[in-house]
Amino acid sequence: MKRKFHSALAALAFALMFGGVAYAVQPDEVLQNPALEARARALSEELRCMVCQNQSIDQSDADLARDLRVLVRERLKAGDSDSQVLDFIVSRYGEFVLLKPRFELRNALLWGAPVILLLCGGIAMFYAARTRRNTEVPALSDQEKQALEDILRKEG
Repeated sequence: MKRKFHSALAALAFALMFGGVAYAVQPDEVLQNPALEARARALSEELRCMVCQNQSIDQSDADLARDLRVLVRERLKAGDSDSQVLDFIVSRYGEFVLLKPRFELRNALLWGAPVILLLCGGIAMFYAARTRRNTEVPALSDQEKQALEDILRKEG
């Protein structure tokens, strides 16, 4: 029993360590020109599947992802550069289709928000620590001192 369990565990570990990403590109989609196919694969890794949303179109089995892969290859065969292909697809589907959004003025807040939040948090922590350090603890009154001495005598 232990041997089967260890074998299954070893097989699972092996699959997790050496299992690569499964690509959904169909044989009829592959371009004959290896250079164009390599460019198509690179571009497909940058584009988000609009159905799956957390996969590139190169990894997705969705019909829309297939259509986008075919469109990328058609544009490449037509002679478009990589940036022209990306611009064409972004113009049709919006910036969301890119897995890594571009750094532009209209989305600068998206890129800058983490830095701004960290700076604001750091400043708030600095002022909180500074004000805590500057507050003085008032001295005990005579009545409080007497009550404290009574408590210590009872325990001692």
